[in-house]
Amino acid sequence: MLPRHDINIAGREAVPVYSVDTLVVGSGAAGLNCAEMLHTLGEKSLAVVTSRLGSGTSNNSGSDKQTYYKLGVFGDVPDSPMEFARTLTAGGMCHGDTAYVEALGSVPAFFHLVENGVEFPFNEYGAFVGYKTDHDPRQRATSAGPKTSMQMYETSLRKCRQAEIPIFDGYEIIRLLSTNDGGEKRVIGALALNRERLHAPDHGLTVFAANNVVLATGGPGEMFRTSVYPPGQVGSHGLALELGARANNLSEFQFGLASTGFRWNLSGSYQQVVPCYFSTDADGGDVRYFLNDYYQDMGQVATNTFLKGYQWPFHAERLQAFGSSLIDIAVFEQRQQGRPVYMTLASNPMPTADFAPFSLDLLSEEARGYLERSGATAATPYERLKQLNPAAIEIYAEHRIDLNEPLEIAVCAQHCNGGLSVNTWWETSISHLFAIGEVAGTHGVRPGGSALNAGQVGGRRAAAYIAARYRAEAPSVEVWLKAAERQIEAEFRHIERLLDTRGENPADIRSGMQEQLDTAAGIMRRPADVSNARWAMAERCRQLAEGEQRVAEPALLPIAYQNEHLSMTSLAVLSTIEDIIKRGGGSRGAYMVIDRSGDRLVETGAGTRLPHRSENLAMRAEVVEARFDGVDFRIEATPVRPLPDDDSWYETTWRRWRAGEVYD
Repeated sequence: MLPRHDINIAGREAVPVYSVDTLVVGSGAAGLNCAEMLHTLGEKSLAVVTSRLGSGTSNNSGSDKQTYYKLGVFGDVPDSPMEFARTLTAGGMCHGDTAYVEALGSVPAFFHLVENGVEFPFNEYGAFVGYKTDHDPRQRATSAGPKTSMQMYETSLRKCRQAEIPIFDGYEIIRLLSTNDGGEKRVIGALALNRERLHAPDHGLTVFAANNVVLATGGPGEMFRTSVYPPGQVGSHGLALELGARANNLSEFQFGLASTGFRWNLSGSYQQVVPCYFSTDADGGDVRYFLNDYYQDMGQVATNTFLKGYQWPFHAERLQAFGSSLIDIAVFEQRQQGRPVYMTLASNPMPTADFAPFSLDLLSEEARGYLERSGATAATPYERLKQLNPAAIEIYAEHRIDLNEPLEIAVCAQHCNGGLSVNTWWETSISHLFAIGEVAGTHGVRPGGSALNAGQVGGRRAAAYIAARYRAEAPSVEVWLKAAERQIEAEFRHIERLLDTRGENPADIRSGMQEQLDTAAGIMRRPADVSNARWAMAERCRQLAEGEQRVAEPALLPIAYQNEHLSMTSLAVLSTIEDIIKRGGGSRGAYMVIDRSGDRLVETGAGTRLPHRSENLAMRAEVVEARFDGVDFRIEATPVRPLPDDDSWYETTWRRWRAGEVYD
């Protein structure tokens, strides 16, 4: 553990200070990999600080076979980093230079994971065979099974412990510290609450002095009530946004079908075995096989259920021509009517009215051929899943859930493709502040599994830049305190305001914010709902910044601070969505813009409805940036940076690399 310094602040004795060159905030697969890389590159003055080790998305998320997206490295199918980058940018809202970096870095990052012990399968030749994922024109995807990111987390944690990297577990980061010299803002550390000392006179306030801070805290899953993120996953966007850091693409999320008890994505194999969907009334009666109201026959129901495995995230384009995203709409609308929705593997899709009974022969040739080639043609979905992917059953069994029993499901928030704006070294617009993993906004509409690669590549890039350009001695606490003391004093005053028991209960505030985001920022976005929610969130942000929460005891301080930062992130999200809609943005990727005068309708077995706007394709050429000016968010559409024309010459590259000019 790092040496502790004690300082006297605002009349309190022995406030602990830890000084490091680089502080990594977050302990998921991205953050631990970055810490591991920093140590490998010679950074000895570093530490990881985390709210609760093992509680993040990396160690608590997955699907049937969680995908890792990388450059193609097997067989006779040609691939190249530039082709990979073109795929990442094909959906728009993605800078070409960062896409190219993610492509180039995918192979070293992947093989580092292999060397760490992540169990990616290979054939008798040693080839890491791939498969196609959503939005993937090639077979770049691979998987270590349902627990791919868990293995990434576990193996990297083991390497960090072997390197004896200090890990501060149980510390909630509540504020970033900064200076502003010559008009340039620079991060200089962070404040945290030690959860074990919330009832102490200083309420566990702990100071981290740092030359560099790497945010690796995952996505803002707690923004939504209907979420497959691990409970308590708040991200750290708000911490950076309140400093004035730029964010982009905060309108772009992924939503998909997931179980709501044990939070788990129901993609891939769970759908390819063609399960049955039904809803009930609140008491469990009045069973309805509601998909039959959305499709024309059993063949469409069965085939689109199968395709939902490939096409798991909701996508506005897949609403047309009786596409697979009709399933998401159907589930969403049943739940809006107050009807719980279930998926069962115990039976095949059930016929109603003039629908034919289910048969594998009714599947499309693609779907039937896949199941036959996979040897998964048993009589029931559960038996087919045992043939196709038994590990998908085992993950539920580990949580004492029998997949012969119905699973309650919903269309859940699963991933934020936007985040803090970063350059090609994953540094934010705040100097010395880096963002990696889901907190970094490097994607628009992306191929499945590319987020895991982005987190690994981003962590390696940040580590490389810090080691080459920013590495220094840990700050001298005595000198450093001159820049930070007033900020620490202000935080003590803010804590005192929070404990002054005024305003609403933090849990009620959280619930209200989540309801607003579910309504305004989910798969159906109505202009009036967005504007109303944005106005209400702006007022909520102001209230929380002024300490208007009823924090009845110190144990509630962490959730109170989380609410502050979630409200800031939520306001940025709603402001971005509102701007896009007002400028004529339409339905794209994971959401529809509902509009009575929209040029598109959704065709269902019961008729056409849900008028909505088609995508405004011109907006693919921009990213929408949000920046807090101290009062509200300023929204600006900026052109995407193009794919680089990389025709580098070896001799000049070697010379520039030796001189360190590649970091310029």
